[in-house]
Amino acid sequence: MEHVLLRVLGDEEVEVDGGRDGDQLFVAEADLAAATGWQLKPQGLCKGEACVPVFDRAALGPEGWIDVAAFAAQVRHPVALDGPNATVAIGEPAAARGAALASLQAPDVTLPTVDGGTANVRDLSGRKRLVVSFASWCGCRHDLPAWQALHEKWEDKGFSVIAVAVDQTPEVVQPWVDEAAATFPVMVDADHRFVDAYGIRNVPTVVWIDEDDNIVQPNMAAFGNDQFIDFTGQPSAPHLEALERWVVDGEKPFDDDAAVREAQQLPTDDDQQARAEFRLALSLHRHGATEAAAAHFDEAGRLAPWDFTIRRGSMPLRGQDPFGEPFFELYEEWEKVGRPYYTEPTEPTEAPAPG
Repeated sequence: MEHVLLRVLGDEEVEVDGGRDGDQLFVAEADLAAATGWQLKPQGLCKGEACVPVFDRAALGPEGWIDVAAFAAQVRHPVALDGPNATVAIGEPAAARGAALASLQAPDVTLPTVDGGTANVRDLSGRKRLVVSFASWCGCRHDLPAWQALHEKWEDKGFSVIAVAVDQTPEVVQPWVDEAAATFPVMVDADHRFVDAYGIRNVPTVVWIDEDDNIVQPNMAAFGNDQFIDFTGQPSAPHLEALERWVVDGEKPFDDDAAVREAQQLPTDDDQQARAEFRLALSLHRHGATEAAAAHFDEAGRLAPWDFTIRRGSMPLRGQDPFGEPFFELYEEWEKVGRPYYTEPTEPTEAPAPG
């Protein structure tokens, strides 16, 4: 086994002592906790008070080492590996993500903001919040002035807008924030942590969160105005009218929590594997391994073909125009399967176009 410095992408990005044997990657058993948060104990693999029994220690790798793929399979986490670049991404399982979303508690994700600070949707607990995910690579970037107008209109009614840019740097977002003269928080989700936690698969996406941090309107496509209605085919009025009824009159969009859950589209195993592949690709790209990154971007897109945060979101990183031919080819594919946004592929429907 060749000794290498292993880069592990989990809750954090860390580098630890590792080993490589062909395409297999290993982490030193002593570094397993630092790399993954899990420890190998007599009762099994443990994280906090949760333990997964290990009946065959040898199946996890040679003495003193843990085979990363075998470990991930044992604890049922998605994993994406790149042997030549000694990099591995360990994601969250679909069951865990789905259970968290089905609890209807807004996931707790802190991100950097365009002004150099940090923010979390929970910072504004006690207020009604519309959280809108957008991107510089989407026409929805031009909706920020409309969201700013709503933020100002209802701010004294305990309402706030929060924006999440699915982009790599604040610099690419800043012109659109400046154009809107936005006074609401604008977070930058470079590692797709928010996208993963909230199950975002396209932009624009809005989520409504109440004063107690409960999701009352799960992921849906919505636009701040009708400037692109000829392209999207979706008027903004129905959403904006429902939003006003909630903010001003307290009328929720669903009768009860069961109805909210029914409207959710929870992540699948393929979705979560795709997110692990995408995160691995991002890291490889940032470290200059562009050819390896391209292969993992492709695999992420294969696993989640209608996730535009993956397929369109990777275009700028790959030197492709997200408003050009690669996008329109993707758009045509998407139309042929019924334009799924937060629905399953089906026959063509009146779904909104992706920015």
